[in-house]
Amino acid sequence: LIGGEKGGTGKTTIATNLAAERTRKTGSLLLIDTDRQPSASFWCSIREDNHINPRIASIQKFDKGVRTETLFLKEKYRDKIIETSGRDSLKLRGALLVANKVIFPLRPSQFDLWTLGRLNTLVDVAGEVNDKLQIYLLINQAHTNPVVKEVGEAKRLISEFPRFTLLNTLICERISFRRATIRGMSVVEYLPEDQKATEEIKNLYKEVFCE
Repeated sequence: LIGGEKGGTGKTTIATNLAAERTRKTGSLLLIDTDRQPSASFWCSIREDNHINPRIASIQKFDKGVRTETLFLKEKYRDKIIETSGRDSLKLRGALLVANKVIFPLRPSQFDLWTLGRLNTLVDVAGEVNDKLQIYLLINQAHTNPVVKEVGEAKRLISEFPRFTLLNTLICERISFRRATIRGMSVVEYLPEDQKATEEIKNLYKEVFCE
């Protein structure tokens, strides 16, 4: 599950890039888009229109359908990535009950970090039902200028919430991600010579899928 309580944290970018990498490696992944502004589904349709391989299977599900459809398709796909919109909702809570891992992307800004308390409450409630749930935070859209100290400050605040595991991978704000997205591609597919962006996604993939 790629989710959160705030919009604009890059959930769709993370979900689609991970989906492309995982599908390329295993060929058995379903991307579940729960947003009524279906950016992830639109990305998949652009991908098909442009004949980009591998094809990424995707569906749209909302509210209670997120949990029921995920369980129904449990055996059909090796992996499923659920992307939820940025707010506390029935679909987010339902997805937390069926996911093995949840990744909350956060920008290293105070507005995003203020959601940690609410996220902590959400995962505590979900954990009472889903004892397999592993909870991770991902610092996303970090400034590329090392002079900016936001990441260090974010890490200090995150350390106050022991329920969360902070991923080692740091994803920076790079124009390559936006250019790849509008073409229905992952950043690895679109601009492999952008070594920093490619390395970030590949490192994230290894962490998420333990490879």
